[in-house]
Amino acid sequence: MRLVFCTLITLIICSNVNAQTEEKPWFNESFSFEKRARLLVKAMTLEEKCSQFISDAKAIQRLGVPEYNWWNESLHGVARNGKATIFPQGIAMGATFSPELIKKVASAISDEARAKFQVSQSIDNRGKYSGLTFWSPNVNLFRDPRWGRGQETYGEDPYLMAKIGVAYVQGIQGNHPKYLKAAACAKHFAVHSGPEELRHSFNAKPSKLDLYETYLPAFEALVTEAKVEGVMGAYNAVYDEPATSSKFLLNEILQDKWGFNGYIVSDCGALGDILNGHKKANSAEEAAAMAFNTGVNLNCGWVYENLKKAVEKGYVKEKFLNQQLEKLFLTRFKLGFFDKKESNPYNSLSTTVINSKKHKDLARSVAQKSIVLLKNKNNVLPLKKDIKSLYVTGAFSSSTNILMANYYGMSSNLVTVLEGVTDKVSLGTSLNYRQGVLPFTQNLNPKNWAPHVAKEVEATILVAGISNEIEGEEVDAIASEHKGDRLDLKLPQSQIDYIKQISKNKKGPLILVIGTGSAVSLEEVAPLVDAILVMWYPGEQGGNAVADVLFGDVAPSGHLPVTFPKHVSQLPAFDDYSMKGRTYKYMKKEPMYPFGFGLTYGDISLSEINTNTNQLKKDGNDLEVSLTVENDSTNALEEVLQVYLVPKDTKGFLPIYALKNFKRVVLKPKEKQKVTFTIPNENFLQTNLKGEKDWIKGTYKIMINNSLPSKRSSALGATKPSEVILELK
Repeated sequence: MRLVFCTLITLIICSNVNAQTEEKPWFNESFSFEKRARLLVKAMTLEEKCSQFISDAKAIQRLGVPEYNWWNESLHGVARNGKATIFPQGIAMGATFSPELIKKVASAISDEARAKFQVSQSIDNRGKYSGLTFWSPNVNLFRDPRWGRGQETYGEDPYLMAKIGVAYVQGIQGNHPKYLKAAACAKHFAVHSGPEELRHSFNAKPSKLDLYETYLPAFEALVTEAKVEGVMGAYNAVYDEPATSSKFLLNEILQDKWGFNGYIVSDCGALGDILNGHKKANSAEEAAAMAFNTGVNLNCGWVYENLKKAVEKGYVKEKFLNQQLEKLFLTRFKLGFFDKKESNPYNSLSTTVINSKKHKDLARSVAQKSIVLLKNKNNVLPLKKDIKSLYVTGAFSSSTNILMANYYGMSSNLVTVLEGVTDKVSLGTSLNYRQGVLPFTQNLNPKNWAPHVAKEVEATILVAGISNEIEGEEVDAIASEHKGDRLDLKLPQSQIDYIKQISKNKKGPLILVIGTGSAVSLEEVAPLVDAILVMWYPGEQGGNAVADVLFGDVAPSGHLPVTFPKHVSQLPAFDDYSMKGRTYKYMKKEPMYPFGFGLTYGDISLSEINTNTNQLKKDGNDLEVSLTVENDSTNALEEVLQVYLVPKDTKGFLPIYALKNFKRVVLKPKEKQKVTFTIPNENFLQTNLKGEKDWIKGTYKIMINNSLPSKRSSALGATKPSEVILELK
């Protein structure tokens, strides 16, 4: 009897499911996603269709379409949605020079996202920051260190940016043959990197050389290699066309040349800039049509509230509107939103992954590998854990804010540098702490004893820097006088003065730890300290990672993903989008710290460099370069070997240096390893003055080093580069 009853129930359920799929065939999982999207859109009225092109898409109950908010962020962890692992900021990810590691980070982020999504759905939270469409990563080139949002990127080199960006997208989107784990989005397309104050009206006019050599390669890689699901348009104009209505950018390049077929979203409010900032439209309907007809099928903002009027006035054809809506729903189908829960394996991810020990350990590992050692006078680092007396001080020594950067999640386990050091040293160590200085303003109390404590201890750790209060997005950097940008690269004057005071009073070595998302001018303070570590914005485990490096449990292995100039006067004008004089590729002035630079607790040597050929032809074989790397120290080390192409004659437009490959190498004490790099033949195509990829014949060097192979790197302690002559025939 019980078997008959259960069978009857099963038949009723199956009957209901079959009835639903017949009445609403877009729920039929045997159909392709493309067919299901087409059937769903066909069933909609014009008003219903138009309601779906805004990021907070409305529910269509009669068709079984729930409301969905597309806006979510995952720059270095699930952001703005409560508890999640806070990984190091994007610029720190770039400093790892490890795409493999960042792919693991992104996979961890999307695991947490999936688990959190299930919980949000269960409490009917369908609002902003609860979905699975993430508007990350930011692959705008960090062309100028004054840009407040450069911290979100992976650095100043297009090759490094592409490699890390591709890895990030692959980790976010997963590798299932049918479903997306989450959907990534490459932003902000294109030629967008400040000034923040001008972003709503600025018109970028780079040369075609700079456009194709510098500004577009990372976007192209994310589209063609990583198959990124979304692309976000920028606020600014490019060549007199707003980026979100640019036929050149969105039609000719993104869709026609690169074959992008995902969804295109406006930056939030950017379509309003077509009307009010760039003044290219006479009405909201016109602005809506301009963006829509070039392919922007999702509006974060208000302009597409006028899309129905634009259709009715004939500005937008309904047939094209249907096609663009099908693309939007295709993303939602790929995410499994219209399938049974058990059909999608990603729905089985448990909430136990959220801020799990495994993910905390990963965050700590990334922070460790991102920390850059810039100076280590007389090998004062690493410190001994049983040091008798130690002083931790500085504006950010006990700060959790310095860990978080922007676009952050929440964690109940934010580890400050003070906490990390406290947990690391011996219980018998006399550990003293005073903040000593305010981050951005001078102390009001003249009777400040903090500098004098340095007289009494064996070593002082001083944590200085800037934070997301000083650098960031236009609307967020509340302590910035320049809407998130910096016009001076120096540390705040209060902190410079404090470093000078501590330096005058110090008994033992002074170790400077810097939290930052961008290059800092250290010309004034570097001579005053014995060691310098850059920890970036290191995420929730930052304090532990810094302590791991300071006390030698881990040797530093991060390398600069940006050039640190000596001072701001070495830079071209901020609003000049020409790359002349910018980044390591074109900068002729000697920087303070070069791109790719980073010391460790020991020396390596490079020898026995060999290539499979010294003459490359356009249609020939790929170049293989091998060399021997030796750890000359008694410490276990990790190093980042970097391969550069250096022309004998730049012909007035070729990069002085161009990164062509890199590899992390793990070395036991005194170990020798043979390392081989393969550089595809196509990677030797370079951009000419017309903006075309060209085989530019001539004599070049292949130079391999653990930094940019420059005189400045050598003077700072980088290893001697290995090099070989290469002829492009």
